[in-house]
Amino acid sequence: MSASQGFNRLHEGVQRWVWAQKWNELRDIQERAIAPILEAECDVIISASTAAGKTEAALLPACSRVAESSPDSIGILYISPLKALINDQYRRLQGLGEILGFPVTPWHGDAVRSVKDKLRKNPRGILLITPESLESLLLNQAGWCLHAFGESSHIIIDEFHAFLGTERGCQLQSLMHRLEFLLQRTIPRIALSATLGEMQQVAQYLRPNGELPCEIIESTASRSDLKIQLRGYLAPAGAEASSAFSSITYDLYTILRGKSHLVFANSRGRAEELAAALADRCERDGVPNEFFPHHGSLSKEIRQSLEARLQKETLPTTAACTMTLELGIDIGSVDSIAQVTAPHSVASLRQRLGRSGRRGEAAILRMFIAENEITAQSHLLDRLRLETIQCIAMINLLLKKWYEPAPNNQYHLSTLVQQTLSVIGQYGGVRATQLWSLLCDTGPFSLVDQALYGSFLRALGEEDLISQTQDGQLILGARGEKFVEHYTFYTAFNTPKEYRLECDGRVLGTIPIDKPLVIKQLVIFAGKRWKVLQVNVEKKLITLKMATGGRPPKFGGDGQMVHDRVRQEMLRVYKQRTLPIYLNKEAKTIFDEGIECFHSLGLDKINVLQIGNTVHVLPWLGDQVTNTITVLLRGEGLSVGCFGGVIDIGNSSIESFSNAVKVILSKSKPKPVELAKEVPNTTIEKHDPVLPKKMRDLGYGASFFDVDGAWEWMERLTL
Repeated sequence: MSASQGFNRLHEGVQRWVWAQKWNELRDIQERAIAPILEAECDVIISASTAAGKTEAALLPACSRVAESSPDSIGILYISPLKALINDQYRRLQGLGEILGFPVTPWHGDAVRSVKDKLRKNPRGILLITPESLESLLLNQAGWCLHAFGESSHIIIDEFHAFLGTERGCQLQSLMHRLEFLLQRTIPRIALSATLGEMQQVAQYLRPNGELPCEIIESTASRSDLKIQLRGYLAPAGAEASSAFSSITYDLYTILRGKSHLVFANSRGRAEELAAALADRCERDGVPNEFFPHHGSLSKEIRQSLEARLQKETLPTTAACTMTLELGIDIGSVDSIAQVTAPHSVASLRQRLGRSGRRGEAAILRMFIAENEITAQSHLLDRLRLETIQCIAMINLLLKKWYEPAPNNQYHLSTLVQQTLSVIGQYGGVRATQLWSLLCDTGPFSLVDQALYGSFLRALGEEDLISQTQDGQLILGARGEKFVEHYTFYTAFNTPKEYRLECDGRVLGTIPIDKPLVIKQLVIFAGKRWKVLQVNVEKKLITLKMATGGRPPKFGGDGQMVHDRVRQEMLRVYKQRTLPIYLNKEAKTIFDEGIECFHSLGLDKINVLQIGNTVHVLPWLGDQVTNTITVLLRGEGLSVGCFGGVIDIGNSSIESFSNAVKVILSKSKPKPVELAKEVPNTTIEKHDPVLPKKMRDLGYGASFFDVDGAWEWMERLTL
């Protein structure tokens, strides 16, 4: 350590803690973070792979500064997206806190009350908290916050990528801004993440008003080797989907048993299904079960029991999980990552991969991807082997270290409802101009001008969420008081509600809906294609009828929005024909089939083709653009559906499509909000139900449509 100038600047107690860890040297990010954090004159972003020492890079100099200055308040405010991550950091930081003589306090819904009471009486040290608990403190204990954070030196946000572009992220931006407004001073912010792209945009997201400069620290250390395999599976025509599922579970059992792994399944239902099938195999073979589900709907006890088993590393343990184990919960080292179905994003894939390959070992990623067997009735998407090609494209982008940027130009009006009510509740009464200045003009809701905010406040008044006193102050209305008093108020996000699917009065099942459906839209459920007849939001009911056509495509494009860059990389994979070396025999066959179909149909030269009476349009762009083109074509009377980035026009011709495009381009370019008017249900986010449709349409249009991108593509189109 003698060669480290940064180490010598750390407080003596911090140095003692580092020596106790038996570290030979500080890592590159830890060395580079010391000076800017100690000086506390800028924000800092630290980006490095999982287990690269990001938390220590932030906390060692931040704790040194607190130990040197001995503030009469909480020194460091650490914000995490997960309670489990807070519990982990509490265990890791207790020893450091003891050496430095100040407490480390976990504060969330499950934290012990006596621990919170102790901090209330004597606010010092490090506070580990979720955005929701910080919301509660600002709303209900603003006076205490004024004292408790009066001399805080830093705000540290862990797993910052988990907040980017989300309602919760917007809430966090607002909370940090409100805290600084309350204290009447700026607190330097430190963001930590393993997967951040377009760093200048991330810096702008960290502090939208740009009051402080931002230093970006990216790790220069080369990570361990990466081993990848993509395993392909065929679901025979006419067979149940369980055929391919059975083959996948058999291989998972054979390959993974005996060591520790994470299997990412993209949904709670699939995680449960995999864990149950693998546990059944263990029972059938008379061996101890080592396969368990892990997702947010399980009880805290079940989740923590599995996390503890993974941490001990004494028993082979495989968790079939959703994104709950994607973030930095300390679960020790796992031998490999398995991905069943295509991941949601490149950033998500990178985050998951970071859970493997610790301690200098190679990171191992295995993908298990099933495709439908090709028949005369197969849909174009199946013939193109789209899911397999998407996985390959995502791996290519992963190796190039490209990750999806945060979506910008979002209104987040639902979160603005929450923040407006919270600020009014915090101060008792506030003038409309003060609210707009705090939340919109200098805060994160910068797209909302004074006129829009005035209409927004009137809408809240009509819902009895707020009312106005004679002197012009805005106060909570009767319904607003009930809103903020309910424990669910502190969360900005909504969990997708389960909708019942019915056809001719017969219940087909239920599915969570996180994106509004459009009348006449085609959906896939239980292996069949259906047309949406009616969406009843109040009853959570979707009425369907069987849609005509061939066998439905397996890949329905469910999940998060796919970025333009991913689809463009898919097109490059098709055109170049280069066979990846990490495909197994079955996957190679599937890959060859997709490439052969692409070139035999001339898709390297054309974007539109007709098969039977269906026109297929392939823009090779992200979901925002394909959504926009789809809605524009529906507006011209065409019967349009969209699956996995491919637009289908039923009972049509290329000439009809071409004429529709010409008509669209002859008109003035619509605004996204105008397209959203055609969507019958634009209620997506938590507080959308209290907003008039016109405002919901504004937010929906910005989130789901890219008119400029669609226009540019249609203008380039040659038929």
